[in-house]
Amino acid sequence: MNRRQLVKSLLATGAVALTGAGCAESGASTAVGKLSVGQVSKSIAFFPMFIATEKGYFKEEGVSFGEPPVLGNGSKVAAALKSGSIELGGGVMTDVFKLSEVENDIRLVADLVDRYYIDIVTGTKFKGAATDASLDERIASLKGKKIGITGPGSGTEALVVYLFTKGGMNAKKDAELVNLGSEPTAALGALKNGQVDALSFAQPLGQQAEGSGIGTLYISPSRGDIPDLVDVCHGVFFTTAGILKDKAKEIAAFQKALVRAKEDIHGGDAAEVKKLLAAYRSGMADETLESLLPLLRTEIPKTNAFKRSSFDTAVAFHKSSGLIEKDPDYDQLVPKNLRA
Repeated sequence: MNRRQLVKSLLATGAVALTGAGCAESGASTAVGKLSVGQVSKSIAFFPMFIATEKGYFKEEGVSFGEPPVLGNGSKVAAALKSGSIELGGGVMTDVFKLSEVENDIRLVADLVDRYYIDIVTGTKFKGAATDASLDERIASLKGKKIGITGPGSGTEALVVYLFTKGGMNAKKDAELVNLGSEPTAALGALKNGQVDALSFAQPLGQQAEGSGIGTLYISPSRGDIPDLVDVCHGVFFTTAGILKDKAKEIAAFQKALVRAKEDIHGGDAAEVKKLLAAYRSGMADETLESLLPLLRTEIPKTNAFKRSSFDTAVAFHKSSGLIEKDPDYDQLVPKNLRA
């Protein structure tokens, strides 16, 4: 698939409102001191951005942006970035790798989560191997099931594809993948009413499902269930080389604000972080919030840099799943100031 075909495909699957700005390849589209930002969901990966917004870090560092639209899946984020509707895209490495296969101007901006933070969550009526069974047994139990994902080409689909491939199956043939979008309430509703047997969704949906008695964390990479996915860069912000150059000061300010928020998560007032987390994803029980706080510190890196080991693990995951064909170039995708 050439560049024109890919972008056409992304636009078709994205179905986003691409208005106002010109093509991202020509550079920035916002005024000095401003950025346009879009994100795939309100997963735990974007909690640092919420903190930085609430505490005024972006403003203090000298950059502003409107309420980021939640676009629902990686294809929509990629389409919005390449059309110029946004200048920074928040998504997962799946989006970056797939887009960079045909676009040589994609650049990473910040590492948000250094664990694969998507979980397989089963409903209360799920019939299969127990949660303490071997990984192979749990994977086999997913055969023939309806599994909710955010959409095609997403990190949620990627995990299902990886697990089925690992189990000697084909996710597109041996399961029914149901596109639910990224709204947590809708996904939990689909699990509760039996529309799907399981979900492949980003944290903290699994914790919310368990806390409300709707479901069970069945396979969780960040819990250590999949040894090959313990140390892997996953949640990210990315942009184009042109925007990285034209909006260098704004992006640097954006990055500084994120680091300040990450410092709060790792060493700030725990009660304040808990309160902010409750505001970010309302409706979570107190015990769910308590369980998430230590998890955040293991998953969210203190800096925005990309470890080479985590990058390589992400590459291996995507190649073994058949999601990409060639090795992404670390030195091309990761700017010098973000190499670790």
